[in-house]
Amino acid sequence: MWIGLAFGTLSTQTSFNQQGFRVVENKELISCSAIMSDLDSMDLAGMRREYCEGALRRTDLDKDPVEQFQEWLHVATESEEPDPTAMTLSTLNGKGGISARVVLLKGVDHSGFRFFTNMQSNKGRQMAKNPNVSLHFFWPSLARQVSIEGVVEPLPRKIVSQYFSERPRESQLSAWASAQSEVVDGRETLENAYLRCVERFAEVEELPVPPDWGGYSVSPNHYEFWQGRPGRLHDRLVYKSDKLGGWEISRLSP
Repeated sequence: MWIGLAFGTLSTQTSFNQQGFRVVENKELISCSAIMSDLDSMDLAGMRREYCEGALRRTDLDKDPVEQFQEWLHVATESEEPDPTAMTLSTLNGKGGISARVVLLKGVDHSGFRFFTNMQSNKGRQMAKNPNVSLHFFWPSLARQVSIEGVVEPLPRKIVSQYFSERPRESQLSAWASAQSEVVDGRETLENAYLRCVERFAEVEELPVPPDWGGYSVSPNHYEFWQGRPGRLHDRLVYKSDKLGGWEISRLSP
C-alpha cells in the first residue's frame, strides 16, 4: 500500500498521481512584500484586547490540581480552540539557557502529563541530562493559561508501543525517516528518506517503533491557573506541593 504525503506549504489545490502520491499545485497566496508592508505599518504597542471571558475564585477550584486541569481541558476541547492539547515544553539546554517548543499532550491523569517524541532530539537529550521541565497551555478564546513545573521521566516501552500503533501510518513513517534535530542538507533529502521508508515497509502491516522514539511523563510539583480579567487585573491561583503529599493553594498578584 502506498502512502501519500503532501510536500509543500503554499498550496490551495491537490491531486494524486498514478503512484498514489499527493501532487501539490503551488500558488502564492500573498506576496512577501505585502506582508512586510503590513508589519511596517502595524502598531504592535497598541494591540490589545480586554479579557471578559470569566473569573477564577478560590471557591471555584477543585482541591485536586489534576481534576482542575482536566475540567479546564474539557472546556477547551469543547470551545473553538484549534489545538487545545498543544503545550509549550521548556527544557534546560545545559549552557545556562532554556529551550522551548510546542508538543501535544497525549494523556493526563494522576500519574503525569504524557507526550511522545524522538529521544535523540534536542529536547530528548536535554531531558536526559536535566529532568526539570515546564509545560504551558494557552487557550486564547477562553483567556486561560495553565503553567506547570515538574520532573520528567521516560515512559515504559509497552506504553510507547501501544501509542505508536495508534498513530496514522504517515506519522509512523515520518518517525522512521526523520533523525529529529539533525542537520539536513535540503528538503529533498528528507522527502527521499521518507520515500525509502515507504518502500522499506510496503509489505509491513504494523510498523515497529523506531529505537530512538519514545514517550515521557511529567510529574508536576507546581501548577498555576490563570484567568484573564478586564483591566489586566487577572486571576492567578497556584497549587504548590507540600511535604505531606497534598497541595497548598494561594493567590498571586497579577
